Amino acid sequence: MKALFIQHDHVSPTGPVGERFRERGFETTEVLVVTKENFANPNVKFEFPEINDYDVIIPLGAPWGAWDDACIGNWLTPEIAWLRSALEANKPVFGICFGGQLMARALGGSVAPAPKSEIGWVNIWSERPDLVSNGPWFQFHYDRWQLPPGAIELARNPVASQAFIYGKSLAVQFHPELNAAGLKGWLDWGGDAKVLEDGQDPEIMYAQTVAEEDAARERTYALVDTFIDKIAKL
Repeated sequence: MKALFIQHDHVSPTGPVGERFRERGFETTEVLVVTKENFANPNVKFEFPEINDYDVIIPLGAPWGAWDDACIGNWLTPEIAWLRSALEANKPVFGICFGGQLMARALGGSVAPAPKSEIGWVNIWSERPDLVSNGPWFQFHYDRWQLPPGAIELARNPVASQAFIYGKSLAVQFHPELNAAGLKGWLDWGGDAKVLEDGQDPEIMYAQTVAEEDAARERTYALVDTFIDKIAKL
């Protein structure tokens, strides 16, 4: 079985999500859309791989808006069309944060800036905790999706919809792949300023993430197992 991870920027490691897919016997491939050299000018051209070469597709997060065609339209519009073709073919997709928002757009929903950002460890409200637990899950987003037609919402909180399924696919608004090493990369590449703007202390957030790491990995492994066994049925 082959899993394709779409990394939209150079500081989006697959973390415990990638670990668990490999532990479950998947051969994982990671492709990078915006390189480190293009981080400040991200509107690059990119050719997405052939979907039929993979059994599951995992589009990860990004520091840009999934609605912002003006900023990243050269690859954003093609990726939405590419994901639409995968979803229409019932190819399992596990969309994470920005990746989940792309799924919403691909399926006829919408994405826009949210009235409030979410940054840090947050509990959600799941109607199906057997599929998606209440967390806490790490959040780092300023946007939110409007649920697409035909999707079944699994979880939400007062800020945003947090998870939905569509066929064999799952979208989550939070970051199950996030660990301390991943957060350090985000903080080093501009996230520290965003955390400070949100009225929080990035050093304490990092220390909290270190402390939460083992428990968060267990939650992530359970989520990946659920996706593979109960949703994608791979």
